[in-house]
This record gives sequence, C-alpha cells and structure tokens, in this order.
Amino acid sequence: MTERSPTGSARPEPSGGPGARQAIDAGPELDPVHPVSPPGTGRPAGSARGLTAAEVAERVARGEVNDVPVRSSRSAAEIVRANVFTRFNAIIGTLFLIILVVGPIQDGLFGFVIVANTAIGIVQELRAKRTLDHLAVIGEARPVVRRDGASTPIATAAIVLGDLVELGPGDKAVVDGVVAEADGLEIDESLLTGEADPVLKHPGDRVMSGSFVVAGGGAFTATRVGREAYAAQLAEEASRFTLVSSELRSGINRILTYVTWMMVPTAIGLIISQSVVEEHDWREAVRRMVAGIVPMVPEGLVLLTSVAFAIGVVRLGRKQCLVQELPAIEGLARVDVVCLDKTGTLTEGGMDVAALRPLGGEDEEYLRRALGALGASDPRPNASLRAIAEAYPDGHGWRCTGALPFSSARKYSAARFREENGRTGTWLLGAPDVLLPAGDPVLADTGRLDAQGLRVLLLARSEREPDDPEAARDVVPGALVVLEQRLRPDAGDTLRYFADQRVDAKVISGDNAVSVGAVAGKLGLPGADAPVDARELPGETDRMAGALDDGTVFGRVTPQQKRDMVGALQSNGHTVAMTGDGVNDVLALKDADIGVSMGSGSEATRAVAQIVLLNNSFATLPSVVAEGRRVIGNITRVATLFLTKTVYSVLLAILVICSQVPYPFLPRHLTLLSTLTIGVPAFFLALAPNRERAKPHFVRRVMRYAVPAGLIAGAATFATYLLARHYYTGPDALPAETSTATLTLFLIALWVLVIIARPYTWWRVVLVLAMAAGFLVVIITPWLQTFFQLKLVGTAMPWTAVGIAALAAVALEAAWWVVRRKLPD
Repeated sequence: MTERSPTGSARPEPSGGPGARQAIDAGPELDPVHPVSPPGTGRPAGSARGLTAAEVAERVARGEVNDVPVRSSRSAAEIVRANVFTRFNAIIGTLFLIILVVGPIQDGLFGFVIVANTAIGIVQELRAKRTLDHLAVIGEARPVVRRDGASTPIATAAIVLGDLVELGPGDKAVVDGVVAEADGLEIDESLLTGEADPVLKHPGDRVMSGSFVVAGGGAFTATRVGREAYAAQLAEEASRFTLVSSELRSGINRILTYVTWMMVPTAIGLIISQSVVEEHDWREAVRRMVAGIVPMVPEGLVLLTSVAFAIGVVRLGRKQCLVQELPAIEGLARVDVVCLDKTGTLTEGGMDVAALRPLGGEDEEYLRRALGALGASDPRPNASLRAIAEAYPDGHGWRCTGALPFSSARKYSAARFREENGRTGTWLLGAPDVLLPAGDPVLADTGRLDAQGLRVLLLARSEREPDDPEAARDVVPGALVVLEQRLRPDAGDTLRYFADQRVDAKVISGDNAVSVGAVAGKLGLPGADAPVDARELPGETDRMAGALDDGTVFGRVTPQQKRDMVGALQSNGHTVAMTGDGVNDVLALKDADIGVSMGSGSEATRAVAQIVLLNNSFATLPSVVAEGRRVIGNITRVATLFLTKTVYSVLLAILVICSQVPYPFLPRHLTLLSTLTIGVPAFFLALAPNRERAKPHFVRRVMRYAVPAGLIAGAATFATYLLARHYYTGPDALPAETSTATLTLFLIALWVLVIIARPYTWWRVVLVLAMAAGFLVVIITPWLQTFFQLKLVGTAMPWTAVGIAALAAVALEAAWWVVRRKLPD
C-alpha cells in the first residue's frame, strides 16, 4: 500500500498500519532556526549551510542529540549478572552453604570450583567485550553533516536536531528527517516497510531512519533523533521480544531443562533415603545427600560455551573481523552454500579503463569529453564511473541540466548536457545488453570481451530526458568502454578452501554473466564455464532452487533477484551465507542465514550484516568458518563429558534409593573425579583446534552417547560398591567401600575421556596421562589420602575394581561403535 507525498512521489506506508505512519509523521515541529519550506521548493527555508557551531552547542545543551546507545555486546553489569545469577549456581551455592554448616571443608571444594569457573567466565566475556567495542568503533558509520557550510563526517551519536545530513549511494539514514535537497534521490525503505521498490524522494518528503540510498544524492534535515527516531523505536521494541537464534545455545538450554526434570525427584528421593539410612548421624546423611545431588549439575557446560564463544571473538578480532552477533560464528560454520557478490568480494573495489572503442565513426576526442562530463555529473560515482572520471577528466564546458544516477535495477545512468556549442542531448552509460536490443551487432563484440573477464559498458546517446522511463529505448551507440577488474589475490585460495570443506560457492552478480564467469574461471571456481543469465531464471521458488543447485555463476541479477535466490536456496534446505559490499546486496544480506559485509562496503550493508570484515579481505572468511567449527565441535565433545556425569549420578542416586544403602561417595570424592576427568580436560578440549564440519541436531548427537556411557559407568560403579560392602566389615568398612567405588568410577570416566579425546594428538595423549597421574598422586600420597578420605584397603577389592572398570571400558567401546555405525549424524 502506498500514499502520495505532497510532491506526488509514491511513499510506502510503514508496516504496522496507520499507527506506524503516525509514529513517523506526528513528530515534533522542526527547530525554528531551520524550518522546512513548503514541499517542492527544493531548499530549506533557512540557509543550506546547515547549523552553526553555536546552534549545535545549544541543542547539545538541551539534550537534542542522537543519544541512542550503540552497543556491540552486553554491558559489564549484564555479563556479571548472567554469569553469577544462574539456576545451577543457585543450587550449588545452597548446597555449599549446607556443607559449610555440617563440614568438613574438604566436602565444600565444589563451591570453590564454581566460584573459579564463574570468575573465568566473567573475565573472558569482559575481554571479548573490549575487543567487540574496539572493533565496533573502528567499523562505525560516520554520517556527513553540513555545518557552517562545510561537510564533515561525525559520529552517529553527535547528530543534533536540525542537522543537515548529506546522503549518497549506500548511505543509511540514521535519524528521521525531511528532504531538503534531492538529486535523483532514490531511497529503499524495504527494511522498514517490506516494500522492495525504491522511492524517488523530492524536497519536503519524509525520510525514515533505517532506510538507505540506492541511487542519487541529497540532504535532509533531522527532525527526530535519539530514541525518538523510527528505527530506534523499532529496534527497542524488537529487542524486548526476540533473541538471536542459536542451535547450540537453544540445545544446551533444552539439555539443562531435561537435567532439571531428572534432578528434582531424584534429589528428593535421595534426601529421604539418606535420612533413613543414616538416622543416627544426620551430618553424615546430609553430606552423602549433597554428594548425590552435586554431580547431577552440569555446572561447567554453560561456562565453557560462553568461554569458547568469547575466545572466538577475541581471536577473530585480532584478524579485524567484527562479529556483530555472537551466534554468527556458529551459523557460518553450519553454512553449506555461500553466495558471493563479484565486485568487492572476488575483485577489488577499484577498476582501470583498458580501452575506449568508438562505434559508428564517432570522434574519440568527442567521446572522451562526453565520458568526462558524465563522470563529473555524479557527485558520488560508483567504481566504474570513478575509473572513467579518472581516465577522462575532459568534461569541462559541458553543463549538466539533468541527471539520473546509476541503479542496480536499471543497469545504467544518464545525464543531459548543454555543450559549449549550444547542442543538447542525453548520454547514457550502462550494460550493453540492457541498452541495446537482442541481436544488435555490437553485442557480438561485447560478448568476446566479456569472455575475457573484462567489464564492458556502452556509451550511448538519446534525445529523451534522463528520467524518461523510455530513455534507454532506441539509443544511438557511441562507444564501448572496456574496464579491467582487479582480482583479489587471495580469492582463489578462499574458493578452494570452501570447495575442500564441501561448501558450494555461488557467484551472484549484476554484471554480464559471461564476464562474471570468466572472472570466476580465472580463480579456478568449478562450473564457471557455464554462466547463467539471471533474466532467464524461472520465477517460481522451487524451479529457481533447482536451477541454482545446478549452476555456479549467475549474471545480470537484480537486487530483488538476489533476495529471491537466497530464499530459493533456503527453501531447498540449504544454510546460506551471503557476502557483499554494495547497496544492491542489502536485501539478500538481510535474508541470508549469515550476512557478511566488507568494512569498506556501504553503511547499509554493514548495518544488516552479522559479520563485518574490517580488513576488506575475503580471505578472512575461512578463519570465521574454522572458528565456528572449533566452537561447535568442541562444545559437542565437552557436553558429552558433562552429561555422562549427570546420567551416572542420577542412576547411582536411583540405585541407592532403591537399595536403601549409604550413598557411596562424599562431595570431595566427586569433586576430585569431576576435576580430573571433566573440568580440566574439558577446558583444553573446548579451546582446541577442530576442523570437523558442523552438523545439526546438537542435542541428539550429544545424548546418543552420553546416555549409554552414563548408564554403563553408573551400573559398573554400583556393582563394585555392592561387592565391597559384602567384602569389607567392621567400623571402617564404609571408607574402604567408598575408595574402591571411587577407583572404579575414575577409571571408567577416564576411559570416556579417552574416547572423547579422539583423534589423538600428542597434547591430548599427554592430557589424559596427566589426569591419570593426578589421581595416582592422590592415591599414594598420605596427606592427600587423609584430605580426600581415600585409601585402598588390601589388594583383592582394588584389583576387582580394576577388572570391573576394564569390562566397562569394553562396553563403552561397543556402545561407541554402535552409535557411530547404527546412529549416524
């Protein structure tokens, strides 16, 4: 639905209906210093020099500044709160206080471990926050405002009410305002309204923050800043109800929910059981009860996930990669299709004019002047026009009377000139296959040049006005302008990396398909020899998806088509990443599962992308993919360790409740086992290199081995404990029984670590041996025996414990084999 502005241009109604429109149009009146003139006059009533320094200071003093907080991460207080006030910290903290009452302190070691873990999590997240905040400042857009007649880039937060903000292609409106100057100004409001067609703006028309310029230029007067701006209101509203999607995070939350369901009834049963069994010693009953509950809590799982993400942010930050949303690291690791925009991704931003080929006997010197005049007519030229302007600076004496900036949808730009001799005419510069009818002989020449990977533009003349919808019809060809594109030296290696990782690369460009295919071919991209003209793609989503799966290189793609192509790939079950740097990539970047923008790209692309490559290097992408795979693969490993402990703890508690025997362990025993077989190893495994491709169904893949491993460990340990109860007698029997059961459980848990640590590297072997040595030191050192109340009595039961653990290890290997063979990913 559209409404007409006072000047007659179509303006989309913001999504949300009349109420949303009222939020835009019912703003406060402009400051009287620079009131807006009636629509159509072309200038503000005040001076076009913008605000003076005194006026800016006055507005700052009144608080009329764009004070929307721009944060790339959580605040320090939020980080502390999120790490300290957790469900499981509350449970562990309560149990720790109970142990402090009943003593001894050895049984409260788990409390100190939780404090250390929480501190590590806070420190790592604060470290990541500093990195993110630093990178965000580097990558922050700096809008240009006109003050005292001078154009100056300033921080977004420094804009004040009434500022005259200049706009050019790719710029995003950061505050609401009213157009004061317009030169073919076309603004895309689709990110706010959902309507894809750009809107031609005239003086007096409203500009909504969050929209961006696709063509032309101009300036607008800020009428709403800070939290009053439309985009700021939308962002604030959205942040109240939505969270960034993360399969890893949601999977861990689901696991923690399952654990809570198991813990509550089991803990209640254990409390009752131990109270009955130890009726003459309530302190011992409490200690045994706490020992049964503590290991059920996978307290370090959430911590290690946060630490892994935080360290990933720091690592990528060192490579000038700004991760605007943390789960984007995970998301890119799951990507199986990456869509690449040629310009700025495979090629560098700049171009060079390779040749000028006159057509129809045109005078080359005259054509040079026409090209020079076209270059001078656009205050913000794109890369092609900038190269032409640098090569032909000879447009002096030609007066521009009207211009139409380049648009990715039109594929051409135009300008009308009055020459020195009084002759007038319109010159167009754009894609030959768009400006010329099919079959025109000139297209044969362009085809040969395109096949060499060159970019070819047609310079043509028309008698129509530039903004005439039929301006490109029946043009007179003047010359072919041949541009040479600069290939990124690292693009070929990056494409080969994606091929090795079984990630399909699709080159999607607005340029000629043959030319794009030639460029991709030079970089060694498979399938580049069969480029596809996107104008021939079917419009239906399912048919388009099939064509996209078959093809690799696509040319003459419109911005809307890029968006449709991303949607078609997603409908076919693909996880899609989109890279780009131009304003024509914004819609596709927004809809892709992961949007990646170059740091030198337009402000609009950086705003919607989850990942910004501040060094403008496409070669950084493999580092992001590798970091994501490290996080996902390693968290899957350590989650298996933590949940195996939870399963065997629940099973032991249930067996104890049913058997009405004392719980076999004290808290100190399980703290020792958890530290040596889970805590320390998990920290190293979570941060280790891991290039395994990310796989879906995180919860299922973790639970499929944690459950059988936990059942085997719990059953074998309880069997050892029952045998020890029949073997040992006397008043000191329980410590001996506990020591034997502890030996069995340690050996089984160590073997789970042996399996999870595969494939082996030297440091993983050292890690496992170090954990075994740590337990051996405790067993043979007298004062540690006393501290942990661990002393093996005799030889028969300890060797029996070793034998049972060996049988359990065989069962663990069998379960692992079945899981890998019978329950594939």
